[in-house]
Amino acid sequence: MMIERIERELKPLRKKLQTHPVYKSIDSIEDIRCFMEQHVFAVWDFMSLLKQLQNELTCTKVPWRPAGYPKAARLINEIVWGEESDVNRNGVAMSHYEMYIEAMHSLGASTEKIDSLLHKLNSGISIEETIENTELQKWISSFINFTFEVIQTKKPHVIAAVFTFGREDLIPDMFIEIIKNLNTPTSSDLSDLIYYFERHIEVDSGEHGPMALEMVTQLCGNDPDKYEEAIVYSKKALELRILLWDGILDTLNKSISG
Repeated sequence: MMIERIERELKPLRKKLQTHPVYKSIDSIEDIRCFMEQHVFAVWDFMSLLKQLQNELTCTKVPWRPAGYPKAARLINEIVWGEESDVNRNGVAMSHYEMYIEAMHSLGASTEKIDSLLHKLNSGISIEETIENTELQKWISSFINFTFEVIQTKKPHVIAAVFTFGREDLIPDMFIEIIKNLNTPTSSDLSDLIYYFERHIEVDSGEHGPMALEMVTQLCGNDPDKYEEAIVYSKKALELRILLWDGILDTLNKSISG
């Protein structure tokens, strides 16, 4: 099957991400904050991929008209429901992005940069200008710019592939264990962060992951050119995720040496 070929082609990059040294470099609450303040942008732009897929595969305008992708529409609507309106560990409805922000607040991590980005967008500034005018490290701006480049293709199979193969299930269980075993001050509560990762990985691997693979298969159909595009864009997404992890690791190492 072609979907298995995509997975084979991406396996080396996925393995590189899952064994990246950034995970084992985290051994303090300050490191967690540093990681989250940069990783939050990947959590946020993932939601934009999700909503663009919903725009492409369903009808989100009035008057309603069939979009032509009934099977894929069902899949994406189920994924949107889980990602955009899950519940936190206290049973309060919120998106996974909002759960992450909640965890950042509970640990004293700064949300200033992501808040600034969203404020500019809410003011009507374009995403391209917003990224350019927000003080972001190169590895973050490159990651986000590529996400919106993918969105602008308006190609459902490309967007679905990047959404599917660049997901948060790339974060290994080992990372959660590192967080759980951190020696942190009694004033620091990691419960919200641990819940976010456990919930996100649980949903991705148990529910949304298989749904997303089925969606890519449906959207590519029997068209070899679509599968080739899916591979090219997915590889680029993973390469940029590696650069994001490299940048975060470099930041952590500098904070130690400093």
